[in-house]
Amino acid sequence: MAAKKTGKKSTRGRAQDRARVAGGQKYEVAYEAKKTKKKAATVRKAVKKVGNSRKKVNKALSGR
Repeated sequence: MAAKKTGKKSTRGRAQDRARVAGGQKYEVAYEAKKTKKKAATVRKAVKKVGNSRKKVNKALSGR
């Protein structure tokens, strides 16, 4: 029987994940919509237009 490996869990992917907006995930779109006070459809369009980078999406939604 193999022993279970215990150790510190990696947080390596978390920052990368936070830097992106998953346009197909309702909760992520809803979060961005609430944060920017825009409609969910507007957020999805912005993700489709500029890509899934959170910075680019925020910039597109703010109109800059």
